[in-house]
Amino acid sequence: MKPALTRQQLVSRKSRPMEGERAYTDSEIEVQLSELAGWSFRHGAIERTYAFRDYHDTIAFVNALAWMVHSEDHHPDLQVGYNRCAVRWNTHSVGGVSENDFVCAAKSDAVFARALG
Repeated sequence: MKPALTRQQLVSRKSRPMEGERAYTDSEIEVQLSELAGWSFRHGAIERTYAFRDYHDTIAFVNALAWMVHSEDHHPDLQVGYNRCAVRWNTHSVGGVSENDFVCAAKSDAVFARALG
């Protein structure tokens, strides 16, 4: 079983190629999610919906998130609405959830925290 990484450990890591790696098991996902408030595991991905004041703030977050994911070379599925953005992470090369998804989830939370500040 993979040990849970803290939020700080996740943010300090970088996404990396996952070929040859295995997906996290459901129990490993649940353990790691305990370090990431607001995230849940559904339909093969980890996901969180962020709430905003208005469309402008939502799109500002999406643009900031786009910069982060570009530097990580790992890209989420987004569902964008007027005052919300749902972010879903999974890793196609492992057929499930990988460490990269948790790294990017923690970094998504950091982008959100900066957007509020």
